[in-house]
Amino acid sequence: MNSIKEENDGVDFMGLQFKPDLEDASKHWEAYFSGDIIKRPLVCVTAPKPGMPHDYVWYKDVCYQDSDIVIDRFHDIMMNTYWGGDAIPHTYLTLGPDEIAASCGSELLFTEGMESNTNWSRPIIKDPDDYLKISLDKESLTWKRIIELYEKAAVKFKDKAIVSMPDLHSNMDILMALRGTENLCFDLIDIPEIIDEAMLRAHAVFIELWEILRQKGNMEQSGYCQLAYSPEGAAVLQCDFSCMMSVDMFDRWVLPALEEEAAIAKHVVYHWDGPQAKTHENSLVNSELIQTLQYVPGAGQGSHLDNVDFLRHLQDRGKNVQVWASPDEARELHKTLVPDKTLYVVTAATPDEADALIEWFEKNT
Repeated sequence: MNSIKEENDGVDFMGLQFKPDLEDASKHWEAYFSGDIIKRPLVCVTAPKPGMPHDYVWYKDVCYQDSDIVIDRFHDIMMNTYWGGDAIPHTYLTLGPDEIAASCGSELLFTEGMESNTNWSRPIIKDPDDYLKISLDKESLTWKRIIELYEKAAVKFKDKAIVSMPDLHSNMDILMALRGTENLCFDLIDIPEIIDEAMLRAHAVFIELWEILRQKGNMEQSGYCQLAYSPEGAAVLQCDFSCMMSVDMFDRWVLPALEEEAAIAKHVVYHWDGPQAKTHENSLVNSELIQTLQYVPGAGQGSHLDNVDFLRHLQDRGKNVQVWASPDEARELHKTLVPDKTLYVVTAATPDEADALIEWFEKNT
């Protein structure tokens, strides 16, 4: 284990109303990014405040409900949540996984009466030349909605909480949403040079989107939080399409794109989705810009506790891992995982249970 850091000099902590101990949590986050710990692993534990109402905002609500009502609902969710340990109050103003593709001119679709919280976009790339037209469509309904929400959230949450970046299904996932999975699979083989250019255009979308929403969300002043937290920049990156790709294809198109995005975001967690994507382990492990892996076992593959040996294997190869767990599961995972290479995200039943978990980690690290 690396040496324990005790001080954090030279950082200006703004403070957040919903996180009175932000300065202490910030020290833990900085230690984590530098490979150290302060007393315990990084533990983001939240709990509902007793006696307070709790809500969940569905994608369809974010898309279509009155924007002031949506922002008020997110505000109340954060206000009624206890942000324990290193958890930072933030709101995830996402319209759904394909909101970036929809901001490039596609359309978000919902199944009528569908109860699950998901949507998708209608493919609009019909022939190879259409790849060369990929750009941020600032007149699209989706983009206008995103801007409206971010502007209002920046005012409503000022000095209280952080506005997060949207669901960053960028790089190859933009192409998948705009072209369709099956067609894109063929195109990777048939027109690789066009895909080269399309990926450059997808990255240009990421750069422009990041800069605009960074400003609209007031992140330079409040900080960045999308699972990870930093005053410098933080985000969750991903490529769900990677499970359809060979290693050579991933290394040609996706890995460089992820590293370009990571260089902009500064501190990233990579959402590594499903066992089919394990084929890209070496590429991800060898990347110096991707520090933390969020391995998602997939349906029927159990929890992070069931996959603890694989998580420890990743740590032994030099990577940090992010895990979801109950308080009891977190205690069990701590027996195996390396403390300074683990980011725990835990939901407790009460604030007292959350505080007890933090105290337990400090006594058992």
